[in-house]
Amino acid sequence: MSDSETVPAATNPEAPGSAPALPQEALKIAAGYAFTGPALDLGALLWDGRCLPDAQVRIPLPMLNRHGVVAGATGTGKTKTLQLIAEQLSAQGVPVFLADIKGDVSGISAPGRSDDKIRSRAAEVHQQWTATGFPARFYALGGIGHGIPLRATVTSFGPVLLAKVLQLNRTQEQSLGLIFHYADTKGLELIDLKDLRAVVAFLTSDEGKAELRAIGGLSTATAGVILRSLTAFEAQGMGSFFGEPEFDTAEFLRTADGRGLVSVLELPAVQDKPQLFSTFLMWLLADLFHDLPEVGDADRPKLVFFFDEAHLLFDDASEAFLDSITRTVRLIRSKGVGVFFVTQTPKDLPGDVLAQLGNRVQHALRAFTPDDQKALKATVRTFPDSSYDLEELLTDLGTGEAVVTVLSEKGAPTPVAATRLRAPESLMGPIEPAALDRAVTSSPLFGRYAQAVDRESAYEKLEQRAAERPAAEPAPAPVPEQKELVVEQVIDSGIFRSLARSIGTQIGREITRSIFGTARRRR
Repeated sequence: MSDSETVPAATNPEAPGSAPALPQEALKIAAGYAFTGPALDLGALLWDGRCLPDAQVRIPLPMLNRHGVVAGATGTGKTKTLQLIAEQLSAQGVPVFLADIKGDVSGISAPGRSDDKIRSRAAEVHQQWTATGFPARFYALGGIGHGIPLRATVTSFGPVLLAKVLQLNRTQEQSLGLIFHYADTKGLELIDLKDLRAVVAFLTSDEGKAELRAIGGLSTATAGVILRSLTAFEAQGMGSFFGEPEFDTAEFLRTADGRGLVSVLELPAVQDKPQLFSTFLMWLLADLFHDLPEVGDADRPKLVFFFDEAHLLFDDASEAFLDSITRTVRLIRSKGVGVFFVTQTPKDLPGDVLAQLGNRVQHALRAFTPDDQKALKATVRTFPDSSYDLEELLTDLGTGEAVVTVLSEKGAPTPVAATRLRAPESLMGPIEPAALDRAVTSSPLFGRYAQAVDRESAYEKLEQRAAERPAAEPAPAPVPEQKELVVEQVIDSGIFRSLARSIGTQIGREITRSIFGTARRRR
């Protein structure tokens, strides 16, 4: 099919002139979506078992930075909804970031193919469907899989996110923070995991314990846990995600010929490592947060970031980690970035996060078990009052249908609207692997990020220091073993919090860190 193939909307049997007048309740709902400014078209209103194509359900473009959630059971059409929204954002000049966990979103770069289902859906919702591909770049974590390698330095990733990946407890996380603090102040750059291992080993050596004593100490037991976690992490092939050249997230903000660039992170090769990719997505978002300037409420977002499998981010998360997510989501909208979380049910998200998501697209839910029924009732309670029986409706929705409520142009919630969604105009499925590889290697970014670089950093500096130490020089007196209780006492006494506050005022080589402890790069 060519880019110009079009399915006309006029074939709809319920087109104007043949459809009966809208019911009063449906008119009220439709009025809530009659926006005057630029908007994304989601689909047509469903009421009393009928699709009403003259009642279009839309999202105002300026409200996309008020965040949102796309939810629903497996197989109900969430991925196609992301594709539909991403296409329209790109068409209106807004860049998009998508995580492609199953490998079926790469088709956004190619024109779709018309078939009976597409023609039928276009007719039902009065969609002027035209096969269209959109400008896209493809990335892969650490270069594992098909994509431009996407790496972060350990220093930039920071102790909070790394502790989440390593599944450290509170004491171990705070101890890791002390290690990062020490490395920052001493100019020991943590580029890759061997740098971090070297610093931990040094600080627990006879020489290093004396240096660390001034900031509260680190027990051999805790250091051992951190080292073992790092070793196990690398043994799973995770080391390639950390290093240089580090990815510049400003690349996500590009346009091409007036259309927003769609950045697709290909994750099929690491989909069995959910803790890693979900936390890495959070690093990308945190990096954008502290690099972008304030823009206030703009007429369109600078970027819309889709956070797939969002529940993985919150599983077993510490209170401090959840608080950091909440603050990032709340504050990043002023930087012009909209965040859409994608998950099965809104209750997968913490209440403080859910409260900030103004746009909701809820696909069908299952109610086969008591737990399913409990989740269904909890989901219904998160919606505004509605003219629908939402418990019944959410179990009856078909594939490609959803319950929608968004923020109006004035920032008020729109009426809840059952919606038959439009069909994406790009290819609904993956492009051929050879085409994907060509897209990757032909990108101007491939040459910049393809080859990892291992320059002098903490590991080499500490090795050099050890080599230059005179053989006859007596080692410093050993510091008595300090148990994890010491770190707890440091944290609880407020000393650690005082250290954290001082980070922002350090002079010289120390690195300023943001909400998540991620480092601000020098560019």
